[in-house]
Amino acid sequence: MQFPVKDVNGKQVSTVDLPAEIFGISREDLNVGLMHQAYVRQMANARLGTHKTKTRGEVSISTAKIYRQKGTGRARHGSRNAPIFVGGGKAHGPIPHKYTKDMPKKMVRAALRNALSAAVLDEQLVVVDKLSVSAPKTKEVSKVLDALVGSSSALVLLAERNENLERGIGNLDRAFYLRASYLNVRDLLTYDKVIVPLDALEVLTSWLGTEG
Repeated sequence: MQFPVKDVNGKQVSTVDLPAEIFGISREDLNVGLMHQAYVRQMANARLGTHKTKTRGEVSISTAKIYRQKGTGRARHGSRNAPIFVGGGKAHGPIPHKYTKDMPKKMVRAALRNALSAAVLDEQLVVVDKLSVSAPKTKEVSKVLDALVGSSSALVLLAERNENLERGIGNLDRAFYLRASYLNVRDLLTYDKVIVPLDALEVLTSWLGTEG
């Protein structure tokens, strides 16, 4: 499928043939459930799972009997570390555990293909012939983004390290850079536009173009 290629000024300079198996999935064939599964997995794996509350055996409270056993008209109680008292232990509270989920690499790549095809269908993909700035200045990067995506937020994919772009994008709230080989469903769904230079496109096609 032919797709327009723009320069840093936002003008179309040529076209590129995008692989249909990566960017050409029709809207009827999009696997929304697979994309959702990949997103949930990624968000779950990002959780630290360090939440913890103290039980009644762990709180630092005197274990002396609160008041005498009989004659007060109140219920019998031993120490104040019971969950019903302020400062007492928490009953059935959270304990540290892992939230990690497994997903075969083949399914992860399939989810990325669906997400990239959805970006094409929703006119969110922007292909650039060459993305570069002369200096690591936020003003220059912002000018390029304005020409390519306007005021929309953007995910910029890079084929390799580019210090000028990385330092310039790092100060922008509406943009984020990522190596093409680290592409993931969460970042694809977070930003309004996806800017892909031709060299980063080659990385994507070599990575996602083969099954397995």
